[in-house]
Amino acid sequence: MTAQENHELRNAFGSFATGITVITALDGEKTPQGMTANSFSTVSLEPPLVSWCVGQESRLFDLFQQAGHFAVNILSGNQKSTSELFASSHNDKFSQASWHSGAHGLPLLDGCASQFTCATEHLYSGGDHIIIVGRVLDFSNNNISPLIFHGGKYQKLK
Repeated sequence: MTAQENHELRNAFGSFATGITVITALDGEKTPQGMTANSFSTVSLEPPLVSWCVGQESRLFDLFQQAGHFAVNILSGNQKSTSELFASSHNDKFSQASWHSGAHGLPLLDGCASQFTCATEHLYSGGDHIIIVGRVLDFSNNNISPLIFHGGKYQKLK
């Protein structure tokens, strides 16, 4: 694919509005780690499964490929700065975010629309990403409008 075709494909993908999540886990030293992802999707109610994707170029690729548990934090409409923080290359993102430990010690961000604590169920190859399927072990729904990403821009539901 040419660079122009790649750019056009990216723009076409961007026409699909998505929510914004921060996926979190603990590394081998039990240090909280996290990254912004908009590839989150529900998979099944029975059993309760969700999925998301992480790129092979991500510095957290190995962590999430090996993590037995992870948390999905669906950001609320006023958490644009949280999305930007966890998409950045800052080393200690959790020192700049409000959070608490949940089940399995997983870091849960405060003020989110919803959260899911998951056990890794399956990993699938997906081109330059892996697709991670997790079984939902616990969740919370705070009835707050989510942060949306569409056409390369953050949006709020009206």
